[in-house]
Amino acid sequence: MAAGNAMETEVVVAERTDLADGVVGLTLRAADGGRLPPWRPGAHIDVLLDGDVVRQYSLCGDPGDGTWRLGVLREGPGSTIVHERVRPGDRLRTRGPRNNFAFEEAPRYLFLAGGIGITPILPMVAAAEAAGADWRLLYGGRRLAAMAFLDELSRYGNRVEVRPQDEFGLLDLDAALGDVGPGTLVYCCGPEPMIAAVEERAPGVRTERFAARPETGPRDAFEVELALSGRTVEVPAGCSILEAVEKAGVNVLFSCREGTCGTCETPVLEGEPDHRDSVLTEDERADGGFMMICVSRARGPRLVLEL
Repeated sequence: MAAGNAMETEVVVAERTDLADGVVGLTLRAADGGRLPPWRPGAHIDVLLDGDVVRQYSLCGDPGDGTWRLGVLREGPGSTIVHERVRPGDRLRTRGPRNNFAFEEAPRYLFLAGGIGITPILPMVAAAEAAGADWRLLYGGRRLAAMAFLDELSRYGNRVEVRPQDEFGLLDLDAALGDVGPGTLVYCCGPEPMIAAVEERAPGVRTERFAARPETGPRDAFEVELALSGRTVEVPAGCSILEAVEKAGVNVLFSCREGTCGTCETPVLEGEPDHRDSVLTEDERADGGFMMICVSRARGPRLVLEL
């Protein structure tokens, strides 16, 4: 099950830096002067911006220093707000941390990062180094000037391969994955085409997506019984479970609506989910105990959910 924290925390922007072309870094501190909630490598937070704009950003600093650090690529309305309007001293509302990309202990690691996908990988690299593990990182981007954290990564020497596309072309994933031996965990974060290519070559890879997985499968109608509310809701073919539940007046915590953040994770009491998210592992999908109701559907005519 994905680990989550729905608690809302007010933070203050303590520092803002330019990390690369189109990427800014924010260091966040607790608005009350205390320590922010703890986290582990792979975690992200929700940042609540103007109106209903909610965006997820990976934590990329030191898990033990009581602050949160973000790297924000300028793309889309949420990140544009961050780039154009968020400054030191500003207060922001956040939720989390939540971790759908948990870092696990292993003797060897291969880390694959594309563009802003370096953000969740950065604290993993630090943890692997601190543990004395054998690891390497292949980091790609469109061009060198747009790749963040290069100075920070330089201290690791030849464990890190930096491959901007305008100089080296696309990452050579066949070479990178060709000699992955037993006991090696592979972690990958980046754009969807890169993740799909890695999954094709290494089915057991641990991934985190910033965009929704391409949807496949039918969108048949079904019904959902809400065990806690005592109601049954029809889910039409063109509607998600989340939308149907909202229309029925039941409040559900959600964020991305794309199956990438894990906020709407819901226990399944009866029925078989048709998982279409980018969060749950294959084992979690097979177990069927939880589902992301913003994108996933039912394999049969009925589900019973703990709502």
